Amino acid sequence: MTNITKLNVKIFADGADLNTIRKLATNPLIKGFTTNPTLMRNAGVEDYETFALEILSEIKDHPVSFEVLSDDLDEMAKQGHRIATWGDNVNVKIPITNTKGVLTIPIIKSLSDAGVKLNVTAIMTLDQVQKTCAALNSDVSAIVSVFAGRIADTGMDPLPLMKECVETLSVKPKAKLLWASPRELLNIFHAEQAGCGIITVTPDVLGKLKYVGKDLTQFSLETVEMFYQDALAAGYTIRT
Repeated sequence: MTNITKLNVKIFADGADLNTIRKLATNPLIKGFTTNPTLMRNAGVEDYETFALEILSEIKDHPVSFEVLSDDLDEMAKQGHRIATWGDNVNVKIPITNTKGVLTIPIIKSLSDAGVKLNVTAIMTLDQVQKTCAALNSDVSAIVSVFAGRIADTGMDPLPLMKECVETLSVKPKAKLLWASPRELLNIFHAEQAGCGIITVTPDVLGKLKYVGKDLTQFSLETVEMFYQDALAAGYTIRT
């Protein structure tokens, strides 16, 4: 399948530039937004809550995920409840462990049982998905973010794992698997193949959507023309 509009997987935009978020919110292909402290810092965000509330003042019809900042589990829970008050369309991002490797499953369970919509993040193993699935309340929506792109960075094909994760989460219909950290546009189709409910995509990858279904012969010609024009512009020559 090469028709992006016919895919079942929902495309979320991943980033922290407010102007880009505003623009993408008008794109019918974009069904939600994710961000994280690293993206915010790189974008020059100075005040986390002020920035989040500014986004939510404009983005009301799309789910948006915001992450807790604490490394302490009790404080994570408090921050999770606070973030949940920011808007009905908010998913609270909880990392699967803290920096000491302590699983956050108790926090995931308590927040989900309290009706908080979660986005459990930084997951990379089937065991982590299984534990997360068991902790989620069946009646509360949730996102389970598996970092398929980072898994691929290790030389492992993430597609079989993602299919297993979809099967694991099938017992919790309100929990959707999210393909996180994609490295190329093809990953959108990989996520569709795996049965993921969501894929979160950065603006640089989203910029390649215009190539979907493009005639490859024409694409080849345009590539040749690009190389030729760049050589001319650079003034390169070869003595013969």
